[in-house]
Amino acid sequence: MIKLALTCLCSFLLSSADAQQNLVDSITKELQHPMADTNRALSMMRLAIDYELVDTAKAFKAYRDAIKFAREKNLYYNLGRIYQNQSVLLSNTGDDEQARASLDTAIIFYRKSDNPKAKKYEANAYSDLANRLKNQNEFQQAIQYYLKGIGILENLELNAELVVVFCNVSTLFGDIKEYDKQKEYAYKALAAAKKTGLNQKLFTAYFILANSFLQQEDNLAAKKYIDSSGMYFDEGAHINSVDVIFSYYLIYAQVFKSFKQLDSSFYYFQKCFEESKKYNYSYGKAEAQLQMGAIAILQKKYDEAENYLLAGIAEAKAINYFGILDEGYKYLSDIYAATGRYKQAYEYSQKYKEVTDSIVNIESKKYATELEKKYQSEKKDKQIILQQSQLERRRILNFVLIGSAAVLLVLSVLTYHNYNQKKKLQQQRISELEKEKHLTATEAVLKGEEQERTRLAKDLHDGLGGMLSGIKYSFQTMKGNLIMTPENNQAFERSMDMLDSSIKEMRRVAHNMMPEALVKFGLDTALKDFCADINNSGALQVSYQSIGLENIVLEQTTAITIYRIVQELINNIMKHAAAGTAIVQVSKTNGTISITVEDDGKGFDPGILNHAKGIGWDNIQNRVEFLKGSVDIQSEKGKGTSIHLELNP
Repeated sequence: MIKLALTCLCSFLLSSADAQQNLVDSITKELQHPMADTNRALSMMRLAIDYELVDTAKAFKAYRDAIKFAREKNLYYNLGRIYQNQSVLLSNTGDDEQARASLDTAIIFYRKSDNPKAKKYEANAYSDLANRLKNQNEFQQAIQYYLKGIGILENLELNAELVVVFCNVSTLFGDIKEYDKQKEYAYKALAAAKKTGLNQKLFTAYFILANSFLQQEDNLAAKKYIDSSGMYFDEGAHINSVDVIFSYYLIYAQVFKSFKQLDSSFYYFQKCFEESKKYNYSYGKAEAQLQMGAIAILQKKYDEAENYLLAGIAEAKAINYFGILDEGYKYLSDIYAATGRYKQAYEYSQKYKEVTDSIVNIESKKYATELEKKYQSEKKDKQIILQQSQLERRRILNFVLIGSAAVLLVLSVLTYHNYNQKKKLQQQRISELEKEKHLTATEAVLKGEEQERTRLAKDLHDGLGGMLSGIKYSFQTMKGNLIMTPENNQAFERSMDMLDSSIKEMRRVAHNMMPEALVKFGLDTALKDFCADINNSGALQVSYQSIGLENIVLEQTTAITIYRIVQELINNIMKHAAAGTAIVQVSKTNGTISITVEDDGKGFDPGILNHAKGIGWDNIQNRVEFLKGSVDIQSEKGKGTSIHLELNP
């Protein structure tokens, strides 16, 4: 199996340090002259980018200076761009956690910006986050961020950018062997590419589609689409993307290999090597030489195969590319076995086992044992025959003894396992009953709480509200029949104002106890109104987003419980986080309701919640348990807080 080097977005920038230093000097002089604030922020960011290949420490300082200036001028769009570019430097220096935090911050500022380009770059930031998560094998979260970016790009109808994201999602699903999804997103990439009419996008989309069929071993379809990709291939357009050129030739080579057209396959593997050598792409050189060696083995050109394999293995070891060393060692072992060099065959078979670092199957063990015997037979044939005879008798005796012991051991283990299984099932049933009892109690408490809230809200609104309104009407009637001094009139008006304030406060309390919009119009409208009320109060700027909640009717207890969870989380932000902005995202997919609440506040150590005695957090946990959900909290001091809930009502 070929390890395909396919990235779509990544490219190898062929730029010298001297050229970067010239750019640094040029921008430094430019910054000495007066310019608009937005232009200055942009130039300061460019200076930081150009410093990256010259001096990493100066690059970090340049980013800090750019961030400080943009913050002072409230340049939200520029801040997003600066943080997004800074994430590249952080990632290149190995600080993946800070790189992701920098991208999260960029997204916050893009959302605060009214720049028309902000939404596009917000989508790009989601894709950058997804790419980093993909590289760290966090596939599920990567897909979530890809989909967020896709949603924005589809709304903006940016098909050229969608091609790239669809291609990345397709290759991700291929990595986790979700082949139907891989093909689905490859076709989406092709549809978006056709809308652009751009040759480069059509080349990439057909190329990714060919890769998906190749991974599923549908070689005819792979050949069809790689040929279509070739119609739009322009090597000059990818002069800085050797990985794309390499992978394009690699697919062609593998397709021809599957059709047993070995000369054509070798030709394209050789093209892979030449392109990799031109750009000093070590991964490509190692991969290409190993595959050229594999073809030479099939052609029984063992001397050539040995040379290619040794060179490819040396290249792979030099860059610690262990992902293909196992194939190299295996191919060499095959050559040496075929040519009667059993000592070398055995040695490379052992190296192959060490690299794979896994349990070798029975056939591999038999193969290695046979190689070892052939090697030993060249030195002491008679001695080995005698030893084998003795070993065979011992082996039979040991087999009988071990077999008997194994039968007894298996019977004992099965008996013990059966006992433990019954015990576990009983304990599990007890735990389920206790949990069911707890959930029933929680449901009763929550329903009772909401019923009491509803009753109090109704009593306040209809009872006390009506009384206060009646008193106000009586006072107004009384005023018309009385002759008052100016001082008494002023006191009367002040009392009327206080009465109006009391009526408004009573209505606000009644509304909080049971929002009228929640009962009449549903959860989505109620949450929108709640966030709008918070924004109008000026205490916090809340951005509300919902996906899949339109026209969805939830059971009232469920809707009220979700509303209370969001309400409690926002109240906690206003009380404790000292935040300026917050985001509330609610989505419904396949019966699961996802809630994300993020803020840019001072953050905290999530560990303290294990010892928290506050009623608010206990209420949130009880409601989440009632809805069979889970909570994930991400927060650090000074870096805001993100709380994600998955509910299964």
